[in-house]
Amino acid sequence: MKRKTIKDEITYNGIGLHKGEKIEIKLRPVTDYSGITFKRVDLPGDNEIKVSPDNLFELERGTNIRNSSGAMVYTIEHIMSVFHITGITDLLVEINGNELPIMDGSSVIFIEKINETGLIELERDIEPVVITEPVYFSEEKDGKYIIALPYDGFKISYTIDFGHTFLKAQYYEIDLNQENYTKEIAPARTFCFDYEIEYMQSHNLALGGSLENAIVIKKDGVINPEGLRYETEFVRHKILDLIGDIYILNRPVKGHLIAVKAGHFINSKLSEKLKSLI
Repeated sequence: MKRKTIKDEITYNGIGLHKGEKIEIKLRPVTDYSGITFKRVDLPGDNEIKVSPDNLFELERGTNIRNSSGAMVYTIEHIMSVFHITGITDLLVEINGNELPIMDGSSVIFIEKINETGLIELERDIEPVVITEPVYFSEEKDGKYIIALPYDGFKISYTIDFGHTFLKAQYYEIDLNQENYTKEIAPARTFCFDYEIEYMQSHNLALGGSLENAIVIKKDGVINPEGLRYETEFVRHKILDLIGDIYILNRPVKGHLIAVKAGHFINSKLSEKLKSLI
């Protein structure tokens, strides 16, 4: 597989989900084989953060990275999901705040812009992370686990189970490629339960959240007037997140990932284990 970057610079503007601040990001092509790097242009000094499992922190509600000097970028999972599925390996992401814009809560805008701009292949190859034997991580007391199995392709099977009056269990499986990701996964939005909102906002989280960028689940349905984009939109969004989370390795994955009630922390633990295969 050839390493890839984008043909031309791309700019996005939007609101950060948790702080509610206006954020601008610029994606700049990189041809020096330096991988994917985030750069906090609003900070002086050491403001670059490499995408790496070593730089992950605070994974309860998003995938976040920081460098040794304390520069941080929050909620990178949606754009990393697009980088993974499109095969982008080398890129500089300049950002003027501490979190990615949430856009509409999905990754559809990111992939549309990248598809419009197009990619270029670089001369060097990149070796995928090939799963040759089962690799897994679990939290048995909570019934959460993730396992990677050998597979000639990239496949994800995901089960969620919230035990909620409306959102109970959902299952979805997909043998991924860029076409079906764009159609079946990218439009799936992030979600939360109505009873979580007051708690999050009291802790300075979800300050930029709205019905325009998240699904809000109530006792007997969703608050969003337009409803759901898919009946299984919730589990599809979890797949979207997993695709981005696993790309913290900065290498495509070849295997079958099976996740049950997983999340950013569980996904990161699998990434740590897969790092040994690189």
